[in-house]
Amino acid sequence: MEWRDQGIILAVRPHGETSAIVEVLTREQGRHAGLVRGGRSRSMRPILQPGNQITVNWRARLSEHLGMFQIEADDLTAGLVMEDRTALAGLNAACAIAVMSLPEREAHPQVHAGFELLLNAFDNPDIWPALYVRWEAGLLSDLGYGLDMSACAVTGVTEDLTHISPRTGRAVCREEAAPYAPKLLELPPFMAGSGKIEDGDIARGLALTGYFLERRVLWPIDKQLPEARGRLMAELERVGRL
Repeated sequence: MEWRDQGIILAVRPHGETSAIVEVLTREQGRHAGLVRGGRSRSMRPILQPGNQITVNWRARLSEHLGMFQIEADDLTAGLVMEDRTALAGLNAACAIAVMSLPEREAHPQVHAGFELLLNAFDNPDIWPALYVRWEAGLLSDLGYGLDMSACAVTGVTEDLTHISPRTGRAVCREEAAPYAPKLLELPPFMAGSGKIEDGDIARGLALTGYFLERRVLWPIDKQLPEARGRLMAELERVGRL
């Protein structure tokens, strides 16, 4: 059994004295793990870092086996992100969410494409926090739990959508939401398509996607949002971008 694909390193853990088990998010094979012999060597350590974009070749005797990875570096994004504490928190959160949420060996090319866009935006602190929120929303959609922000669930209007129903995931306009606002989730305008980001919108967006990630994706498999995501929120608050 063998395949070759482009991917993003999500996680690395030691295996034995010299090897490592690496999890990657690939375009065609989805989230996939493999053993890298010599993965803890000095030459491989800079390559086997979460966030790095690589080309990976996987081989195994049977498809259900862990298999062996041969990894070639394409873009060592991790080294640049490590110089920015806030961007590093965003990278760690995205990797943790992908590991916890995505089924193993199931292709999600849109999630992979969105992750690539996020990686390429980490050098722009005015843009990437909103892209991160959109990436989580896209991940929900790809898993079958997408938020319907196209029209008000009550009236059908497509403008002034301000809230999301926690029960249905459908948008509600301002007028219809007003009597029930405390029970609804706020929908930041940039997620509804306005493109303008106001103070507090990133926090509202993370609260919205976090709610559905927890209840629709993680709780059914007895998991909670990873600590890395909480650290991201704390870091965004520290720098005044939440």
